[in-house]
Amino acid sequence: MNSNEIINALTKDQIRTDLPELKVGNNVKVYQKIVEGNRTRTQMFEGTIIKVQGGGISKTFTARRLSYGVGVEKTWPVNSPNIERIEVSRLGKVRRARLFYLRDRVGKSAKVKEKI
Repeated sequence: MNSNEIINALTKDQIRTDLPELKVGNNVKVYQKIVEGNRTRTQMFEGTIIKVQGGGISKTFTARRLSYGVGVEKTWPVNSPNIERIEVSRLGKVRRARLFYLRDRVGKSAKVKEKI
């Protein structure tokens, strides 16, 4: 048994199966738990997935949105317990794995075509 098989066996029960399939170009709403002192609240981040990387327990995704004219990117571990839920609001039609070119775009040119 090599080290990858051992790690996969140990982390198998921690991988989340309740989340939708995350594909680059999709518009998602990520509901994240925020802890402020002794209270917890849920904050939503809506944006386009520009990158999905890794696999297994260490899989992460990055979403980007424009907020008051400033581009904001956030990266989350897919299997994080701080993610309450993820909703896919639009399916994007893209031909590449990383959408870093969206960083240079503003307005309508920053949109991703919708898959019909």
